[in-house]
Amino acid sequence: MTDKTISSAVIIGAGIFGVSTGVQLARRGIRVTILNDGPAANGASGRSLSWLNSARMRSEPYHRLRMAGIDRYRTLFAQYHDTDWLRFDGGLTWDAGDAGNEIAAAYRHEVSLAYDAQHLAAGSVAGVTPGLDARAITPQGGIFNPGEGWVDLPVLIDLLLQEFSALGGVLVTDQGAARVIIESGRAIGAQTASGDRFEADAVVVATGPAVPKMVAESGKSIGDDTPIALLVQTKPVAHPLRAVLNTPRVAVRPAPGGTFSLDADWAADEGVTLRPDGRYEIDDTVVEALLVEASKVMEGNPKLEIASIGVGGKPIPGDGEPVVGALKAIPGYYVVFSHSGATLGLIVGELLAYEIVTGGEHPMLKTFRPERFG
Repeated sequence: MTDKTISSAVIIGAGIFGVSTGVQLARRGIRVTILNDGPAANGASGRSLSWLNSARMRSEPYHRLRMAGIDRYRTLFAQYHDTDWLRFDGGLTWDAGDAGNEIAAAYRHEVSLAYDAQHLAAGSVAGVTPGLDARAITPQGGIFNPGEGWVDLPVLIDLLLQEFSALGGVLVTDQGAARVIIESGRAIGAQTASGDRFEADAVVVATGPAVPKMVAESGKSIGDDTPIALLVQTKPVAHPLRAVLNTPRVAVRPAPGGTFSLDADWAADEGVTLRPDGRYEIDDTVVEALLVEASKVMEGNPKLEIASIGVGGKPIPGDGEPVVGALKAIPGYYVVFSHSGATLGLIVGELLAYEIVTGGEHPMLKTFRPERFG
């Protein structure tokens, strides 16, 4: 049964937000077409650290949304508990050992929210989670969050697309960037760079860092603070580390097949240059330095080798909060633009599909409307 007010939708973007929304709409009986400029997961979803968490400090509505997001992954994990692409082995974080260290304050905040947290001295970490070089942990200690996890988004997206196809959804790839078609003040579909036109009752723009620019073409504004991100995937290495590590110099996340995903803001800032032709130039010495930093925090300081490097924009709205829902000035036009795409991927797709189908507004998205940017 569905209370739909629409019968068809076109989604631009085959990352986690676009595919998750597409599956949810298809489950509700909507005819859905997803358009992507290249293969699925070729954007931000393919180079995400994909740490499932609501650690540290943020607004209460954002925390609630992230917790709901984690809940949906736990439901999924119950179906795929033996998988190597979705795990809940916890997260460990610590700060630099200077005056800016906020571990004690972060721990108090997390406890106040009943967010599962343990404040541990370096010597206690090994007894809680394996694979750390405790010498790297600063004197203020670290926070271990047992309920956190990680997901490999390209694998998840492929799984969702299998269901999407079985439900009659259509995925169109490799036809270049698409644009929203607006006629008589209403979004009526999308057109690819190759000229193919797809009309629908609703259009969803889920193109990651490209969302603000696409919205601007229709005369609307979304605050944008997107930086360049660098994700390094290692070759397989036998190692006991299972938790996601967020440390002053590197983030380390286990990945399928005994590999690890690594990133750090400083590495992206120092190691990536955007060339005039739009391509990225990567400084190999910075990438090697990132590998060294990762090895320092891992037990036994293993030699890590590069398997692949992903570079591109990391979607972050201007105020740091998600942007989800209808562009009210243009009927039929919906957007989704947010950091934490992994944590929010399943829940945002669910809630956005609810709004598209019912024409209503979900209360959990109240503070995340595009209109707040004016």
